[in-house]
Amino acid sequence: MKIDRRAALGGGAAALLGGYLLLGQQRSSHAKEGRFEVAYSEAEWKKRLTPQQYAVLRQDSTEHAGSSPLNREKRKGVYACAGCGLPLFSSATKYESGTGWPSFWKPLPNAIGTRPDNTLFAERTEVHCRRCGGHIGHVFDDGPRPTGLRYCMNGVAMRFIPAA
Repeated sequence: MKIDRRAALGGGAAALLGGYLLLGQQRSSHAKEGRFEVAYSEAEWKKRLTPQQYAVLRQDSTEHAGSSPLNREKRKGVYACAGCGLPLFSSATKYESGTGWPSFWKPLPNAIGTRPDNTLFAERTEVHCRRCGGHIGHVFDDGPRPTGLRYCMNGVAMRFIPAA
């Protein structure tokens, strides 16, 4: 089958435009939509968080893979929300997933909320802090036993608190 050059260029331009229109639209952040126990104005969140923390927690961004020091954290302790301090994960459930993000197989009780995330041409489940609504990452069903889940979290959205 021979492809006409004009048709190929036109199809490519249409695909680029469609991708721009689709991906260029930011979905609304769950953190801004819901009612949570910890709530601040956007100006106050910007004062409390670093620019990278704000982008992830309040605008649903993602840090670069392999960029978080929490990937290398091996001590016993808990991983808490960088926005409000709520303990989210125990070091006992952390494991090396090979993805470049801190990964856990189970959150602490009553620590997180989830919602469907259908951005980037995929069905995923977003994970957010139950108390402040901050975006932490996503959960997938390809994790280890006993849950079979992989909570793939943005390290910048959390802070590590070593055990005493």
